[in-house]
Amino acid sequence: MILYEQIQKNKTKTVFIVIVFIAFLLAVGAAFSYVMYGDFVMGMVLSSLLSIVYVSIILASSTNVVMRMNHAKEIKSAEDHRFLWHTVENMAMVARVPMPRVFIIRDSSPNAFATGLSPKSGAVAVTSGLMETLNREELEGVVAHEIAHIKNYDVRLSTIALALVSVIAIISDIGSRMMFFSRGSRNQKQSPVILIIALILLIVAPIIAMMINMAISRNREYLADASAAELTRNPWALASALEKITGVKTPVKEASNSSAPLYFSDPMKKGFKGLFSTHPDPTERIRRLKNM
Repeated sequence: MILYEQIQKNKTKTVFIVIVFIAFLLAVGAAFSYVMYGDFVMGMVLSSLLSIVYVSIILASSTNVVMRMNHAKEIKSAEDHRFLWHTVENMAMVARVPMPRVFIIRDSSPNAFATGLSPKSGAVAVTSGLMETLNREELEGVVAHEIAHIKNYDVRLSTIALALVSVIAIISDIGSRMMFFSRGSRNQKQSPVILIIALILLIVAPIIAMMINMAISRNREYLADASAAELTRNPWALASALEKITGVKTPVKEASNSSAPLYFSDPMKKGFKGLFSTHPDPTERIRRLKNM
């Protein structure tokens, strides 16, 4: 019962955060047009259209791009790596999703990530260090976690969130630059108080957007942990895997800042906690898993 309550709680929280994110995007667009033209609606329409275009472009990027960025090599069949192949196959079967593509990253730091905008285009990549560090049950837990990301459409959600962050940054940058060139053409109907609030919002918007994006990322990790525990019926194995992975302080060499949120655990080993962290505090993740 606790497990299902945790899953439902995480899903509800994610929906709430996404709604806040979209509302914030519209607010930034409204602030932009109010500063420039004394009108709210124009900016909201502009930000909506820009978001649709930008999200479409980013969603068109293939899984292959992410895998090349991380120097992952695809396993074509069970003959290439029987244990890993069958582990992914079994977890996909339990989760009732199509068999994802399987990749290996030659790196001693234990970690893993998943990509794919839908279960049909899913892919799982694990480092060689992960297979050397974990036992069978722990590896199953991590793979189940990544399969859960695919099943829950987390990659699509994180991709859209990243696109919205970019749109907000673009609007904020254009608005901040243009307001210095149009100081003499203010609409007389503009309220000084609202104008100041709009200007402040444009300046701090990129930081707030990044914080919201990271909140989405952290919450999806909790949901994937709970979903993995449901798939394996062994939350303690996943907790043990997380303890081993976070205990290794060597970063994943091929990981980049753009792909870091995809990983099971922070691949950069920056140790950030709180609002600016892409991953939840591992201690809290372990505590929740052991309480399931």
